[in-house]
Order: sequence, then C-alpha cells, then structure tokens
Amino acid sequence: MPLATCYSASIHGIHARKVDVEVHIGTGTPSMVIVGLPDVAIRESRDRVSTALLTCGFAMPKGHMTINLAPADIRKEGPSFDLPMALGVLAASGQLDTKCHEKIMSLGELALDGRIRPVKGVLSMALLARGIGCETMLIPSKNALEASQVEGLEILPVNHLREATEMLSGQRKPTTIEPLNEGQSLSSQDALAGDLAEVKGQPAARRSLEIAAAGGHHLLLMGPPGTGKSMLARCLPGLLPPMTRQEAIEATQIHSVAEHLKPGQGLLKYRPFRHPHHSLSDAGLLGGGIYPRPGEISLAHHGVLFLDELPEFRRSALEALRQPIEEGEILISRVNGAVSYPCRFMLVAAMNPTPDGAMPDQSQSTPQEIRRYLGKISGPLLDRVDMQVEVPEIPFDRLLDESRAEPSSVVRQRVMTVRKFQEERFQPEAGFITCNAMMSRSALKTFCPLDAEGQALMRKAYDHWGVSGRVYDRLLRLARTIADLEASSDIRAPHLMEALQYRGVISRYLGG
Repeated sequence: MPLATCYSASIHGIHARKVDVEVHIGTGTPSMVIVGLPDVAIRESRDRVSTALLTCGFAMPKGHMTINLAPADIRKEGPSFDLPMALGVLAASGQLDTKCHEKIMSLGELALDGRIRPVKGVLSMALLARGIGCETMLIPSKNALEASQVEGLEILPVNHLREATEMLSGQRKPTTIEPLNEGQSLSSQDALAGDLAEVKGQPAARRSLEIAAAGGHHLLLMGPPGTGKSMLARCLPGLLPPMTRQEAIEATQIHSVAEHLKPGQGLLKYRPFRHPHHSLSDAGLLGGGIYPRPGEISLAHHGVLFLDELPEFRRSALEALRQPIEEGEILISRVNGAVSYPCRFMLVAAMNPTPDGAMPDQSQSTPQEIRRYLGKISGPLLDRVDMQVEVPEIPFDRLLDESRAEPSSVVRQRVMTVRKFQEERFQPEAGFITCNAMMSRSALKTFCPLDAEGQALMRKAYDHWGVSGRVYDRLLRLARTIADLEASSDIRAPHLMEALQYRGVISRYLGG
C-alpha cells in the first residue's frame, strides 16, 4: 500500500497537539518532500530518516515520497517526528504491517545509525495520547519514565529503529515500564534545601519566612551583605509541603518542554527553586524567543523564584512581572500565534539598602544615589510583594553562639498544619484556591471579616498611611495567615498590626 499514517504530536506552550504523519509513495524520481509547516529540524529529517533506514538494512522506496504533517496550518518544530516518519515510510513501502500503527503514538529523534534519541515534551504528549484514545506510546527509552507517569497508557521504550520495528511486528517481546508511585516520587526538600537551624539570629526574618510559607506570600528581604538573605531564601522550599501529584505533573511538563529534565528522569520530586542571575534578559526571565520557550518564572511554577540583587535586574523585566504575579500565567505573543505558560510561584527577592551595601547611616553613597537605587523598584511592583522585611547585621556574640536554632522540620510541621486548615477552608474552590495568598475578592469577604476594632485599624491605615485597595486586599490575606498560625478562626487587631509592620520598609529608607 503506497499510503500509511502514523500518529505523533507537537508541542504548543506546555500542551501537545495531535499530528498525523501521512506518508505517500508515488511514481517519479526517488526523492522525499516534507510538507505541513515543518521547521528546519524537521526538513532535515529526510536525511536522518533515509540514512537511518539504509543503515538498518531497510530498502528505500524507488518512487517519490511525500510526507505530510497534518493539520497543515499548525507549525511543527523539533526532531521528534523522525521515528514516525521512518515507520510510515516502512509501512507505505510494505516493509511493515500498517495495522501495527493503530492506536499507537510514536516519537523520537533518529541518529544516522538508527539509534533513537530522547526528545522534549514527552509528558505533555503522553497526556494527549491518553486523551485522544491511544493505547500505546513508542518512545525513546530515556523518555520512558517521564511518559509512564500517565496512567492508562502502555509505554514501549526503544533504543533503536530495528528494535522498534521488531517490537511492532511481533518479532520482539515488548518491554514495558512501571511508573514510580506517588509516595516514592514526591517528598519534602530536606536534602536539597537549606535548614533554618543553620541561620544565626534573624528572628524577624525567620518569622516572616514561616508566614510566607504558610500562606504562599511573596517576600522581600532587605539588609547589608552577609546577613543571611540568600541562606534564608534557600530555606523556604524546605518549609513548603510536598507537591501534589497534579502540581508535580504541571511542573514536570514545563521543565520537559524547556529541556531541563535529565535523561531518564520522571516527575520532579521537589518544588522548583530558581535563582537566576540579575544579568538575565527579559526573555530569559519571562519566557520568549522566536519559538517561545518557558522563562524562569514558569520554571519556578509551584515553587520558589529567588531574585537576588533585585534592583540590578532590568527595569523592563521587573515591571513585566506585575501581571504574572497577579494572574499566575504569562501570555507570549508572536506573529505566528500566542502561547501561555503557567507561573504560579512564590517570589522571594533580596536587596541591599544602598548601592554600596551599607546601612544608610554608614553608606558612602549620597542621599540622591540611595533614592535612585531604591527607586528602581516601582511602587506597583512593591504593592504586589506581601512582606518587606529588614535583615540586620548579626552581633558578634551571636555568631559565636553554638546553640542550635529551631530546624526547618519543626517549622514545616506548623506550616503543614496551617496549609491543612486552608485546604479544608477552600474545599469548594479546590484547584482554584490552594492557599491564602490566592484568595479572590469574593473569598476575602467570606473568609476575612473584621470586627469593629479591626475595621477601625484598617480605616486608619487606608486614610493616613497610603494603603491602596490592592495593598488592603494583600494585608487581609496576610493577616488571615497570621491568624491561622495562631489557630484563630477570626482575624484580630494584633494580626492586622503584624501584617502592617511588613509594609513600607523601602518607604522608610526613602524618608516616606
């Protein structure tokens, strides 16, 4: 039969789209043409495919071959179509039974000797395969554990084109792979994160870190160099609860599409912790490129994004963070379409109080230079940071103190208890609201009522301290978390006062 169809997929954002690889062999000069909006990597597939087929001992068809990637109006990219193209050529030329491809999705890059190399985005493709009714996936062995996380699919890992054809024709017994169960694959981040027991002093910063972890709040740490800001930030992932399986799947999809998964890796075990350098481009932080790729904010999805030396980042990049922080998603538009990437992260930023790092009363910088430095962080961006915390210098006697502070494991238990409260509180909104920081305006009215004393306090803050409507909502969310840590069903004035003290650190340095 001169016509055969294999099933594969292409990546769009972090999701996959079904692609039919149609191969037709007609009369004419032996040649191969690939149509259906392929990119350069796919157009080069004809050389990889034909050489791999010959190397493996197969005969190349004598006629003109047309390979169509349908639907033709969607641009395809990457070398993952090599394997389905090769199988389609074999089926169309009668060297492989066409029934072998029924309800099977195949993907993989071919080496010239027939070896099958891993590709990106396999988890998303596996989710698509299950959704469209495919029963089996034929994929590179190094992608097998990733794909096996999707239940209801038979995963056939292969290392070589010959192995794939023998498996499809029944000459070789299929080798399947079993996924790791949830208990094995998802855990806390003790082994990789810092431990609060190693932090000297800084009781206010430790407290703010616990509140941030308990409610999912964004945090800014300000203090001179060497006071422990980076160490505190690295402790935050170890205070957070383990990812749910759905969160792990979403995070793994992003890392797979961005080619950040190691060969043979399955689901991400720990919450991501991303620490980009301040010289990073806007596209590197936010995502972008000619063919859009996830940026650092998306790679930190369901994890922590740590921006050290915050004022040194490009102003345009920092201002562009405002919308993703609010919506948990970023839209990247290009001439040939738009893609969106999830980016529900916890932001931890750190900065010095002056350009030279010293406290203002000890700095060699002029007041104008200090104001210019602090002014790099705009008011609208600061409004979206729930907590601003000073991290002062540590007294010498405290450095010599050998007593061990409270470890992360103890703090995490309190955080887990509070997160359990929130899970029960937001049960009707499960999947939309998972922590206090995500509460909508309607949820605030339901879960954050204030008594007369609290209303009077917030009215004073609104009228005299320049609290905006956005900041007011964030203060209520923060106070709700503080109340949860005290197992209080109601938000009291002391909870609001503590929430208010975490605002305006930069304004105080500016003399506001």
